[in-house]
Amino acid sequence: MDTHHATSHDLLHDEAYAPLPYSPLPDHPVPAGAPALGQRRPLKVFAVTLASLMFLASLVALVIHQSPQTPVTVDNDGPSMEREGRGVAQGVSEKSFLGFSGRRLSYNWTTAMFAWQRTAFHFQPEKNWMNDPDGPLFHMGWYHLFYQYNPDSAVWGNITWGHAVSRDMIHWLYLPLAMVPDRWFDLNGVWTGSATILPNGQIIMLYTGDTNDSVQVQNLAYPANLSDPLLLHWIKYENNPVMVPPAGIGSDDFRDPTTMWVGADGNWRVAVGSLVNTTGIVLVFQTTNFTDFELLDGELHGVPGTGMWECVDFYPVSINGVYGLDTSAHGPGIKHVLKASMDDNRHDYYALGEYDPMTDTWTPDDPELDVGIGLRLDYGKYYASKTFYDQVKKRRILYGWISEGDIESDDLKKGWASLQSIPRTVLHDNKTGTYLLLWPIEEVESLRTNSTEFEDVLLEPGSVVPLDIGSASQLDIVAEFEVDNETLEAMVEADVIYNCSTSAGAAGRGALGPFGILVLADDTLSELTPIYFYIAKDTDGSYKTFFCTDLSRSSLAVDDVDQRIYGSIVPVLDDEKPTMRVLVDHSIVEGFSQGGRSCITTRVYPTEAIYGAARLFLFNNATGVNVTASIKIWEMASADIHPYPLDQP
Repeated sequence: MDTHHATSHDLLHDEAYAPLPYSPLPDHPVPAGAPALGQRRPLKVFAVTLASLMFLASLVALVIHQSPQTPVTVDNDGPSMEREGRGVAQGVSEKSFLGFSGRRLSYNWTTAMFAWQRTAFHFQPEKNWMNDPDGPLFHMGWYHLFYQYNPDSAVWGNITWGHAVSRDMIHWLYLPLAMVPDRWFDLNGVWTGSATILPNGQIIMLYTGDTNDSVQVQNLAYPANLSDPLLLHWIKYENNPVMVPPAGIGSDDFRDPTTMWVGADGNWRVAVGSLVNTTGIVLVFQTTNFTDFELLDGELHGVPGTGMWECVDFYPVSINGVYGLDTSAHGPGIKHVLKASMDDNRHDYYALGEYDPMTDTWTPDDPELDVGIGLRLDYGKYYASKTFYDQVKKRRILYGWISEGDIESDDLKKGWASLQSIPRTVLHDNKTGTYLLLWPIEEVESLRTNSTEFEDVLLEPGSVVPLDIGSASQLDIVAEFEVDNETLEAMVEADVIYNCSTSAGAAGRGALGPFGILVLADDTLSELTPIYFYIAKDTDGSYKTFFCTDLSRSSLAVDDVDQRIYGSIVPVLDDEKPTMRVLVDHSIVEGFSQGGRSCITTRVYPTEAIYGAARLFLFNNATGVNVTASIKIWEMASADIHPYPLDQP
């Protein structure tokens, strides 16, 4: 469909936040006489129902009658906001951001509400705080995940390495802590790190330690017993640190080593994120023995004005393949991905480019889409991501940390905070040549149970269609939409300056959008989370398609939770229809458009649309076009996540 390709200007200016949160929808129930789509019944035509008209009226009312709120100052990347002090004094990103006006009036949450928010098939610890994924690897039949963890509280602090193992990255077993801050070189925290598996099978773990003097250094650790499938015990190298901040680098601007790779000279390389003035950079060190590291001249790459780069990731992708590549792969038919987590705005940016192994430099294919100013791995709540190469299934797997969207006092009440995304495979998007395709690992499909399918559902302008599937708290949804082509071609111009985050969200009606699905909605539509497409057409006939998630009416607890509108441009090519896949797992919603070309992860905290009251709808709030939808929904079973029975023989 789209003939437009995203530019850096488009991408930069689609990240501002909505200037005002919405009021909750009026308490208008869906009338008893409004037909719902029954299970497993193809439907060719569906008229506009009274429920649709009431939904439309309430959406229009939201645009006209906003509730009084304190205005939020908007800049190029979002509003100024009050940040919570997680680790700022130590120089690490506090990795917490609030998308609301900073009020601290807590909603009267019940124990049942808090219990519902805990996910069923996403990995999270039994209790307390978690952030970055660390050192993922596969060893002797087990996938290992280490993660930043506070064993004492549901807020950041006392950072250690939690540890869990899985046969399939869906069902997990908790293991004892892997590393704790107990040496001078990591006394203030065992921070983010990466694993490298050497050709002889040895495992090298490099991680950032915050020293007793609050200096960020890189340390070496390795398994005490490589023949142990669980890798229960780790030895910290006695002569740590193996890397310290070089001259000209701040003591708190040197962190998060990558997986290592083999250079052109046969020596191993590792990249570390850093900062010079306001330029985010990646430093490269080489080693022959993994205990002595030499800083190479220059830098792998840097982008002025982007601030500190942390949690850097660097790896190859095949431009024509369907498999992932080992981190040391290079040569014809290969691009290299450079990704960095921006400490200034808490987003994960990436770009495709060329790596020169002779000079150890990387050059982006498109300077306008460089790291920190172009494409993001996810346009929602997604940060500090890390990949690893799964040597068994020959794929590259991406983990990402999903923080909370509520206030810290609520995290303390419920006793836990944050989780990990469903692991995603990473492939080069051969169609665009510019994007990555990020898709949930195939193993998550093993949780699919009952399925319901609706075909060719006609969504007329202003319509909302209930989908009769029962409770909708744990779902895997695949949907395809087709816009009436005659109307589309006849349209001269439509919303050429549209922007997901500064728009009126699903309430803002345009000629060609929004249309999509409503998840975690209740019967009365007092709470709902739209995930939708919006098409803008320019006078030259080109299109831009936007993929968005609107949290503005996701919860009645308006003072406690994130209610922003997230999204970005997603190319929908001439031979494609707008498609989405959505994973709903209680308080997390992961959306994927066009095979993973664009992703949006959000946290949702409804008060009414929980347990058996959670519902699913299709909707079309465009003013001038019919949309046909086909959708398949699976109920999702819960994953088995519990402590490993170490006391059993």
